[in-house]
Amino acid sequence: MDKSLLDLQPISRIRRNHGLEHATIHVLNKKYPEIPFAGVSSARGFTLIGDVPTEEVALAAIEALKKMRAGQSDLAYHPNCGTNFAVSGLFAGLGAWLGMLGSDKKIKHQLERLPLVILLATTTFILTRSLGPRIQKEITTSGEPGDLELTRVETSVRGGIRMHKVITRG
Repeated sequence: MDKSLLDLQPISRIRRNHGLEHATIHVLNKKYPEIPFAGVSSARGFTLIGDVPTEEVALAAIEALKKMRAGQSDLAYHPNCGTNFAVSGLFAGLGAWLGMLGSDKKIKHQLERLPLVILLATTTFILTRSLGPRIQKEITTSGEPGDLELTRVETSVRGGIRMHKVITRG
């Protein structure tokens, strides 16, 4: 059977955990709209940063998984996903780099190019804003949890920051 690279382990697990991370954040945001959340996913699960009790994260992850299994795959995608920022940032950086090509090393000449650099970086940022969500949906995240199961949630506090490690299997 021919498998896509995205379907291979551990890539598939990371993508499904990434989707569950986003879905969990969506559920938590409804209950705690004033609390900022962030996360990072791996093949073992995801770490969620947010100042809420461990039990709330566990309940939100359970609810998110149920909703995704019930067909709410759109919960797997988040407008503040790092993929969106990284893609736009990459192209804006490339635009800025292009604007500096051919410039000599004198600061005066580099400053003269600043308007061109700003124009290119801004233009590429605007033109690629829709690319990040597409890459998120097609490559970095999956809205289909498959056989993903929640194992446990572990919480730690470092430097006053509460981190919840959500462990999965499947």
